Amino acid sequence: MPYPTDHERDRPWVMRTYAGHSSAAASNELYRRNLAKGQTGLSVAFDLPTQTGYDPDHVLARGEVGKVGVPVSHIGDMRQLFDGIPLAEANTSMTINAPAMWLLALYVSVAREQAEAEGRDVDEVLAKLTGTTQNDIIKEYLSRGTYIFPPGPSLRLITDMIAWTVHHVPKWNPINICSYHLQEAGATPTQEVAYALCTAIAVLDAVRDSGQVDQADMEKVVARISFFVNAGVRFVEEMCKMRAFTQLWDELTRDRYGVENPKARRLRYGVQVNSLGLTEAQPENNVQRIVLEMLAVSLSRGSRARAIQLPAWNEALGLPRPWDQQWALRMQQVLAFETDLLEYEDIFDGSHVIQAKVDEIVAGAREEIARVQDLGGAVAAVESGYMKSQLVSSLAEYRRGMENGERILVGVNKFETTEPSPLQAEGAKAIETIDPAVEKAAVAAVEKWREERDNAAVAEAIAALKAKASTSDNLFEATVDCARAGVTTGEWAGALREVFGEYRAPTGVSAASAAGQGDPALERVREMVRRTESEMGERLRILVGKPGLDGHSNGAEQVAVRARDVGFEVIYQGIRLTPDQIVAAAVQEGVHVVGLSVLSGSHLEVVPLVVDGLRAAGAGDIPVIVGGIIPPDDAALLTERGIARVFTPKDYELTDIMAGIVELVRERHGLAEG
Repeated sequence: MPYPTDHERDRPWVMRTYAGHSSAAASNELYRRNLAKGQTGLSVAFDLPTQTGYDPDHVLARGEVGKVGVPVSHIGDMRQLFDGIPLAEANTSMTINAPAMWLLALYVSVAREQAEAEGRDVDEVLAKLTGTTQNDIIKEYLSRGTYIFPPGPSLRLITDMIAWTVHHVPKWNPINICSYHLQEAGATPTQEVAYALCTAIAVLDAVRDSGQVDQADMEKVVARISFFVNAGVRFVEEMCKMRAFTQLWDELTRDRYGVENPKARRLRYGVQVNSLGLTEAQPENNVQRIVLEMLAVSLSRGSRARAIQLPAWNEALGLPRPWDQQWALRMQQVLAFETDLLEYEDIFDGSHVIQAKVDEIVAGAREEIARVQDLGGAVAAVESGYMKSQLVSSLAEYRRGMENGERILVGVNKFETTEPSPLQAEGAKAIETIDPAVEKAAVAAVEKWREERDNAAVAEAIAALKAKASTSDNLFEATVDCARAGVTTGEWAGALREVFGEYRAPTGVSAASAAGQGDPALERVREMVRRTESEMGERLRILVGKPGLDGHSNGAEQVAVRARDVGFEVIYQGIRLTPDQIVAAAVQEGVHVVGLSVLSGSHLEVVPLVVDGLRAAGAGDIPVIVGGIIPPDDAALLTERGIARVFTPKDYELTDIMAGIVELVRERHGLAEG
């Protein structure tokens, strides 16, 4: 979005809603409706199998297809997704990280097909493509968990993609360095700024040192780097964070990379306000939270977001309906077109209060950036577990503030009394649900695709990709060749898995700080654990598991940390496990309880498989509990299937949850209450 002069009314930001589900055809229909309502950019949500490089028929994709986004398995799906939407005129954001090169190759290939069908010059059309691929793998190791390959090869894919787009798709943002999920994982404003800029340093250094971009073109590279940030409800602090971010980015690109053009040094960022900060309790309160968070990134003209997408009020309950997304879009439109927000220069310039907070964040971020660089940079700080452990500790501190009442969440830990909400009236369908037939249709469709394509051409393209991956050559053109030959998402990622290997990132749990001593509730549960262990004659053990492809591990990590704090021996192997792997670990470790965390909506499919697996292994006496975004009707179904306890976001008191788990173990072993 171009910047106006200081004397013009500022242009509105690009307005998006994060959308996609079920199938390419259903998502295409949704995109067309949203564009007709005044949305000015598309933000594509891909499902977890696509994000982690699997086809719908892979064992790990079970229960995940079409749930949190649209499945895109091959170029045919990409054609359908953008049917009737001219890509040369669109502004498309794609939340895709490890397979970002693959999805952009599919997008570019469809743009080429559109140009050829219209008799237009292909290079001219590619030069007009505008949009963003998120493509920040560092934060995936720290928070969101949709990484595939080790850090080194992942950074190479990002470098190759940036180099290719600078030369061929000059208006595209090839990376969206994403601090959004860092905040959700516990980052303070200082940590969010520092770790995002450490990622930027790692990426820009890699591009500069790759030999693929001349020093004279580094200005072009810097000018196409964008950021995707989070805005929490402490909107004054969040606004100061963005002013600090803007200042540090300007300094970094000038001093480290020699970019002299001030326009190229501008912080170009989009934002989604804090989805995980939305509450299941009294969800109508989320509306004002969203508006306040939007103000944080729009009030200060000098550091105003150039693209905003807002969650819906009911995202803590499940998948929003089209009407809910429309409401979120209208919030943006009222602010941009009805208020006078865009008519003034920066209204905070000269405020000593604001400047003091900005200076505090800048100073703290500089210190943390220096600390990470001393460790060897962002990649080394990921591999050592340093950054992850810092985030887990920060989130643990945040949760302790919630539990002791120092941090107030209206309707959750204060002002809990409420009237029945007409937005959730009996009979009202409060969330969108995905028909289980969607997954079966996707599996059948990808099988049919494989049967009807030219498999000799596919094999040749995959072989060429693997050969290139074994060298230091740029992989983008080989990836485009795979896309046009009909290779699937799983096949592209699988070929690179063979060359690069896979990776399991440190969880950060073992190094996280323990809860403070002297908490009466915590001491009471610790005593329960000690007494139970004495009566049973063995150490209490809990397995915390993440079945399926859901990589949002914050909740699981906090449960693991608190379980350790009250005295459990904790077995936590991280994300992306099959039910069979969880069952095997539970039996091998001789655990007394299995706790599962699922946030992707696949709980009805994957959780009962763990219960069934334990029974088949002769360990049906091990109770299984589950936590996640689970509607009441689904919770009842899980209980019928043998799940011992179901926890949802309203159950925020981790120490109380631990007490309930100890009571459950005692009950299963015939011990007296308490």
